[in-house]
Amino acid sequence: MSEGQTLPPDADRIEAIARATIARLPAAFAEHLGDVVLRIEEMADDEVLAELGIEHPLDLTGLYTGRPVGEKSVSDIAAMPDMIHLYRRAIIDEWIDTDVALEALVAHVVIHEIGHHFGLSDADMHALEELAG
Repeated sequence: MSEGQTLPPDADRIEAIARATIARLPAAFAEHLGDVVLRIEEMADDEVLAELGIEHPLDLTGLYTGRPVGEKSVSDIAAMPDMIHLYRRAIIDEWIDTDVALEALVAHVVIHEIGHHFGLSDADMHALEELAG
């Protein structure tokens, strides 16, 4: 935990950090995120973990669900909205284990999931993270 932090951050704190990160993104990215739903959940459920082949819920800090921007079509049948899921307890666990600043960790997870929304490579996600400061 960061120095001076005595309680783990609640969902509202994590959401505020995530939204501040999104607000710092270049306009070209931000204009494609307006319909993406941001959800802060305690942990991934068993179904999601099984689908991803992940054994422990604290091993998944975030998830993008939906169709990447480049795969969308005007002829798509109405589907569930694109979503970025942030898993609070897994983020807290990683925050404690790594001693990375909470803001930096949440920003990293959010940008990684945004990267999936855009179909970006890991190198592109890293560059986007640099742009979001």
